[in-house]
Amino acid sequence: MAYHTAAVRRANQHAFVLCDLPFMSYATLNDALLNSKTVMQAGAQMVKIEGGEWLAETVGVLTRNGIPVCVHLGLTPQSVHVFGGYKLQAKTRESADQLIADCKAVVEAGAAVLLLECVPAQMGKEIAELFPQIPVIGIGAGADTDGQVLVVQDMLEQAGETAIVDAFKAYHVAVQEQSFPAKEHTFQVEL
Repeated sequence: MAYHTAAVRRANQHAFVLCDLPFMSYATLNDALLNSKTVMQAGAQMVKIEGGEWLAETVGVLTRNGIPVCVHLGLTPQSVHVFGGYKLQAKTRESADQLIADCKAVVEAGAAVLLLECVPAQMGKEIAELFPQIPVIGIGAGADTDGQVLVVQDMLEQAGETAIVDAFKAYHVAVQEQSFPAKEHTFQVEL
């Protein structure tokens, strides 16, 4: 990841560079510090790790050492097999309450950004309202988060035969106009 981070940094001097730490690269506090240091020295401005309450200590250690942290919650691709595949998360009141507890723990530990993936739209909104002090970014988490991510493969599938450049432009415009994500791009459940 350090190699790729350095390449991104060299190619783009203006965009914020967030590096996703690979699976098991932050399993221990020492691993988290060493691997975060490596990608930060390569040009990352923040690291992203996946987890919940159990990661609060790691978030705290990284933050106290001057490393900004984004925490990915909800559907976490590095542990997708634990969930039985790519499935909607926080779809019961109990699991929604656990997601809120996870967010609270990592925010209190110093998380600078929350990234919510594949959760009901009302959870994206609720969490953004509960934690106004930091950005809450959504990937399939509704239109009421502070920002949006759309996975390239998902965007191109939605675009059908549209040229790749046109698909990126359309996504950019849709986010600016706040027409993405529309209701059909979000999940709704009764909690």
